[in-house]
Amino acid sequence: MTVEEIKNQLELKLVAGEEGLKNQVTNGFVGDLLSVVMGKAKEGNAWVTIQSHVNIVAVALLTGSACIIVTEGFEVENDAVIKANEENIPILTTNKSSYEIVRELVKLGVY
Repeated sequence: MTVEEIKNQLELKLVAGEEGLKNQVTNGFVGDLLSVVMGKAKEGNAWVTIQSHVNIVAVALLTGSACIIVTEGFEVENDAVIKANEENIPILTTNKSSYEIVRELVKLGVY
């Protein structure tokens, strides 16, 4: 499944990284503590978090995450948008909770 398919099916808003919409999502990870994400996330993750600062882009690059989904209506900081566009890392946002998004990802077959 691609990031774009997830974006469309879950009605997420794309705020950065349009060039990465064709990235393949192979699994998911939810976490807000960046050191934990760095140690446990895997390549191809749809990473679900409430973090919205520029460091999320670096962590996504380090882990090979397919995209970042920022939940709870948090607004992504401008520096993060700029860096995600440079690195082609899609950042998607939603007002839904992380729990709701994870449930919906599982229904789509993302584990």
